[in-house]
Amino acid sequence: MKAHADTKDSSQGFSLSRWFAIARKEFIQLKRDRPTLGMIVGIPLIQMFLFGFAINTDPKHLPTAIVYADQSIFTRSFIAAMKNTEYFTFVDKAWDEPSAKEALTTGTVQFVITIPVDFTRKILRGEHPDLLVEADATDPTAIGNAAAAVEALAGSVIQRDLPGTAQVLSGGNSTSYGVVLHKLYNPEGITTYNIIPGLMGLILTMTLVMMTAVAITRERERGTMENLLAMPVRPFEVISGKLVPYIFIGLIQSTIIIVATRFLFHIPFLGSLTLLFIMILLFIAGNLALGITLSSFARNQMQAMQMSMFTILPSLLLSGFLFPFKGMPVWAQTIGGVVPLTYFTRVVRGIMLKGSGWTELWPNIWPLLVFNVVVLTIGITFYRKTLD
Repeated sequence: MKAHADTKDSSQGFSLSRWFAIARKEFIQLKRDRPTLGMIVGIPLIQMFLFGFAINTDPKHLPTAIVYADQSIFTRSFIAAMKNTEYFTFVDKAWDEPSAKEALTTGTVQFVITIPVDFTRKILRGEHPDLLVEADATDPTAIGNAAAAVEALAGSVIQRDLPGTAQVLSGGNSTSYGVVLHKLYNPEGITTYNIIPGLMGLILTMTLVMMTAVAITRERERGTMENLLAMPVRPFEVISGKLVPYIFIGLIQSTIIIVATRFLFHIPFLGSLTLLFIMILLFIAGNLALGITLSSFARNQMQAMQMSMFTILPSLLLSGFLFPFKGMPVWAQTIGGVVPLTYFTRVVRGIMLKGSGWTELWPNIWPLLVFNVVVLTIGITFYRKTLD
């Protein structure tokens, strides 16, 4: 009776000592669970660091090519004024019109400035010539302030070079020459044209990496992995066989997004649909290989999900999907250069908005191939070691 009464009292009354014991147990368990502790502490620190130092919606030092057909004090002053804005960094190369257009298509440069023939003579005659500035507007945020700055330079430059005769040469206009800005590939600056194609890569990254990261750890927790190990199959056969269903899932997701971009958001599609699906398969393979590699290192499904979060965060913030890639500092661009979503986003935008082909896309294709080979090799190498 007495023992029964003590049990009843302990279940009804609140005991501070018991409460502290349970809390202490939870702290000890959390301390031992290092992946969870790392996620709790690491992700907020990474977010704060990236948003504070890496993210910049007003990018400067954008690569720019100049096609000279006329050189004079006016053109030199205009170029010097563009440098002073800090929005432009001129690529030191003898550009002609075809090579400059190709560089704009491949994304090597963000702006191309063309100085027409007899530009100086037309200024001195008061004929009000125009400078042509072409911009890669696939990401409107990347060129917005830079484009506004270049349009405002014409008047200030001519006033400085010819202060006494500027108004006479301009024929009553505010400037002696004009700046014609062509925003290529997205002339209206519609943000949807930039976000939706990149969203395809982000969705594939989030879903496929997470799903495949749990694949092997789930087999281990359920006790079915021993059966796979006992079978006369090679690690590559096990891994590739487990990836097949997820390949179809990725293709279904991609097809839904492509249909939505064309018929729901009315985004132009200028390139090859076949080439796009080849690139999608390549990107899917890379994400599945990454997920399998993470699952090989993880001890359980929770750790696999946590590792996935650490890979998805850089993909979201440093790939150029949400924020201009060239607006980030060099160290952030270096990290973003390891992220496959960086190259896939450029590939999708290039195919859909620019009509790019294999030649123009190759600088972004070979990094995806290298990533796939490296990650898949690591996953297969550690498959046996982590499952013994």
